[in-house]
Amino acid sequence: MQILVSIDDTDNLESRGTGEIASLLAKLLEEREWGKAQVITRHQLLVHPDIPYTSHNSAMCFAAQIEEQHFEEYLQVARQFLAKESAPGSDPGLCVVALEQLEEEETLIKYAYKAKKVVLKKEEAYDVASKTGAYLSEHGGEGIGVIGALAGAGLRLSGNDGRLRGKLKVNAPAGLITSGEIKHQSGVEVVRSTEGQMIAEDEIICLGETIKAVMLNGRTTLLVFPNETEDAKWQTCTKNYLKRF
Repeated sequence: MQILVSIDDTDNLESRGTGEIASLLAKLLEEREWGKAQVITRHQLLVHPDIPYTSHNSAMCFAAQIEEQHFEEYLQVARQFLAKESAPGSDPGLCVVALEQLEEEETLIKYAYKAKKVVLKKEEAYDVASKTGAYLSEHGGEGIGVIGALAGAGLRLSGNDGRLRGKLKVNAPAGLITSGEIKHQSGVEVVRSTEGQMIAEDEIICLGETIKAVMLNGRTTLLVFPNETEDAKWQTCTKNYLKRF
């Protein structure tokens, strides 16, 4: 069965980040040979004075394929791990969505995008979780991480939000590489321009300082913009541009 695992508010300024906690949750799934995890995505939520957060107010989510008989076991392991490993003073929340059991998909996605614009209460998160069948739990503090955890799952489900955790691993000593080779080396599925143009396999791309992929149309995507120099027609996007995802 296909699931989404999303967490939020597990850290403080001195602890390891929520992204690392998500990576460990994915590792737990695979170490027990219960399933296979996919890439982790970071989802930016509303930054507002009324919302407590560590640094950026973002949730982390990954999709995974899990054997159905291990689903409840994994929920228990994830709950215990989050309660044990989350930092002092944090308000960790966990959301797990079994896609084949999900109801009112649009309700979950609508809530998720609302969390990018509006200050929400955790009561609304639990209400949406009840309507959609998403599993939602809190594991310390005031538990307000359930708001972001549910939103992270909905944003990942939408297929059009989130940056992949970490930088793409691409070997190009001169900083120039073809679109096809980027996909081959990094596993990214699509290379396209910010205006939607698909980049041909043999097109040369100039790599910038930040080489990060985003999630678009449900596929891992590297965005580029026109460069029009003698060496390359395209340039990878700046970190500032990618903040919109």
